[in-house]
Amino acid sequence: MRGTVDGFSYGLVTPLVAYFMACLGGALGLRCTTRSLLVANTWRGGWLALGSAAIGSGIWTMHFIAMMGFSVEGVPVHYDKALTFASLGVAIVMVGVGVFIVGYKGATGPALFTGGTITGLGVASMHYLGMAGMRLHGTIEYNTFLVGASVVIAMVAATAALWAAVQVRGILWSLGASLVMGLAVSGMHYMGMAAVSVQTHSAATGSPGGDSAAGILAPMMIGPLCFLLLAGVVVMFDPLMVMGRPDWRDAQEAAELEGRSRAGVPRPRHITERQTRTPQGW
Repeated sequence: MRGTVDGFSYGLVTPLVAYFMACLGGALGLRCTTRSLLVANTWRGGWLALGSAAIGSGIWTMHFIAMMGFSVEGVPVHYDKALTFASLGVAIVMVGVGVFIVGYKGATGPALFTGGTITGLGVASMHYLGMAGMRLHGTIEYNTFLVGASVVIAMVAATAALWAAVQVRGILWSLGASLVMGLAVSGMHYMGMAAVSVQTHSAATGSPGGDSAAGILAPMMIGPLCFLLLAGVVVMFDPLMVMGRPDWRDAQEAAELEGRSRAGVPRPRHITERQTRTPQGW
């Protein structure tokens, strides 16, 4: 028997909170990615890692906040802890691969395509792995066309977000990009949920196994939420993150290097590996 699926059991509360979390994770992650492009290679990996974790945590938190509004009439929905945690790891790792590609290769076409594709597939993998962790008395079925559309949305959104991150046009640009990214990621989620139908097992009794949504998701989200708060503090207290431009030492060093180059003086050894860039590219 086909079950009645409701993705908005709490009305607009879960979609709006989920969208906010997607925007928050995206904003922090994009600012960290932007910041990584303004420092020496020795610090770049740390900023990219922080950005990857922020984006992955934000997307994962968005997904499961939205899932708290998901219900099937007359059928209890529980979640497997191992797969739920695994979906968070997949999101952070795959988003990280895409972010590191763009962070080190720049806004070139191949880098953006590769990084955006991997990041988008990471978002989609997180979503469907999280769905695989659902436990209920029934069989979950998917509309193939809508699933494909959700994956395409994720890849396009990720590519656009990474492109925006490397433009370095100030805090307002990144905030606007994060709003678009949050909308795209939320759209991907609900497109994927629109593909879901459930064939219930009417004769089944007892618990389907796993923990209830409220019992597992609320405590598990404390960690990612605390991390996003911590990342937000880092962003707020780093002036370069807000201003989106190199500090005076980087600018002074770039000018010194240019003057030495014109005069034919060799570059000092302690800065031979530092990369400098303009706000518009490498």
